[in-house]
Amino acid sequence: MLAAEITSKRIAKLTETVSEGSHIMTRSRRRWLVIAAIATVFGLGLTWITSQPVRVTTVRMERTVPIQVYGLGTVEARIVSRLGFDVTGTIVDLTVDHGDLVRHGDVLARLHAGEQIARVNKAEAGLKKAEAAQVQAIAKVARAATLLEQKRSANRRRQTLLERRVVSAEAGEEVQANQDIARADLDVAKSDVEAANGGLADARAELLLQRELLAKFTLLAPFDGLVMSRAKELGSVMAPGNTAYTLVAPDTVWVMAFVDEALAGDIEVGQRAEIRLRSRPRDRFSAKVTRIDIENERVSEERRVYLAFDQRPASFALGEQAEVLIDTATLPEAMLVPMAAVQGFNGRTGTVWTLENQRLTPRQMSFGHRTLDGRLEIIGPLPTGIEVLAAVPAKPVAGRFAIPEAAP
Repeated sequence: MLAAEITSKRIAKLTETVSEGSHIMTRSRRRWLVIAAIATVFGLGLTWITSQPVRVTTVRMERTVPIQVYGLGTVEARIVSRLGFDVTGTIVDLTVDHGDLVRHGDVLARLHAGEQIARVNKAEAGLKKAEAAQVQAIAKVARAATLLEQKRSANRRRQTLLERRVVSAEAGEEVQANQDIARADLDVAKSDVEAANGGLADARAELLLQRELLAKFTLLAPFDGLVMSRAKELGSVMAPGNTAYTLVAPDTVWVMAFVDEALAGDIEVGQRAEIRLRSRPRDRFSAKVTRIDIENERVSEERRVYLAFDQRPASFALGEQAEVLIDTATLPEAMLVPMAAVQGFNGRTGTVWTLENQRLTPRQMSFGHRTLDGRLEIIGPLPTGIEVLAAVPAKPVAGRFAIPEAAP
């Protein structure tokens, strides 16, 4: 009886287990059926999308394409001088003011120079004294030379008499000593002339020094220029190095522009350019590149390019903002594609969408010049029957049918 009950329970449990397994298999089968249905719908949808033609815009060959580089900078000048005195003094005269044109050598300002004038007068007197001393020294040489010749003649006569034993030996020695003394006096007189010559040279140098110092009390224009500013007034005390005037050479006015180093590689000295000043937006000034710095700005990654006006504006303001367009090349003909239509552009290559046998196809391309409006030159001829799209398609699916329209 007990064995029958145990067997009955085992059969019931086995039946329950089989029922649960059958239920799990049913749910798994349903899941796979759903996934298969979704995949089928997706495949049908993809087939339908690729079978529906999309309208795309293609680029076309262009001729005489200018390649320009844009730069932003300021009006500067190659020669700008901040002028002051090399000596200390009080300003007693100011002859020019802001905006005046001056010529090389014009007097700009003067300092009180009474003491220095006195030093110059003293140096002039010292020079006259040195000249007189030189004259005296030369005269003493002539006198000493005459005395020496006299003593030499006397000695010759006395030596002749000594040989004849007419005079004593002591008398002969005395005359010889007088000749030697006269020779020494001549040597001393000659050395006095050398000293007098040195004193004269020193006096002349002193006078020159004092006159040079006196000249420093007058400020002269070092070149033809325009007075940009006057920093001092009458009565101001000037110290060496202080600025009295700022002077600019108008003929050296140019524009210093900053150009993105990624675009600066094709810029060369002598290339033509156009300058637009912020204060004169309606005017265009022709110019040319005159200098390219050999050191870039490390932070902004830009290169300084200097451009000279063909004809400088009649009025200018240093520091004024200026825009420049530099003509780096002209392409006789080129196929240009917008940068926005290039995927994965690394500066030389990228991927564009093309139309091949009326189907969309991605293709790797090489690029050259970049236009000012952000289009890239396609390098190398395209295979026959291939057109490049001017924009990435809205739904870029490789193999999709497309109807081309030429770019306007």
